[in-house]
Amino acid sequence: MATASARHILVNDEAFCKELKENINSGEITFEEAAREHTKCPSGERGGELCTFGQGQMVPEFERVVFNDEVGVVHGPVQTQFGYHLLEVTERSS
Repeated sequence: MATASARHILVNDEAFCKELKENINSGEITFEEAAREHTKCPSGERGGELCTFGQGQMVPEFERVVFNDEVGVVHGPVQTQFGYHLLEVTERSS
């Protein structure tokens, strides 16, 4: 079974999510700093880091990115039932 590790930032607003992504990509703030300051998820205490997980453990929109898109790149905004996410896949194995 494929597994992955990722980190994410979860916010309520798509425009704010895009703004955070621009700030991270420009080097104005790190992903970890943005997660600690802005995410609605308890993972913010760990800079947005999620545990290693397998397919079928996260919502489909989240998994589509984590198991298919490039590792080490900030993806998003990805909308789920929880809000808008920025995702960075940190590791993936098949």
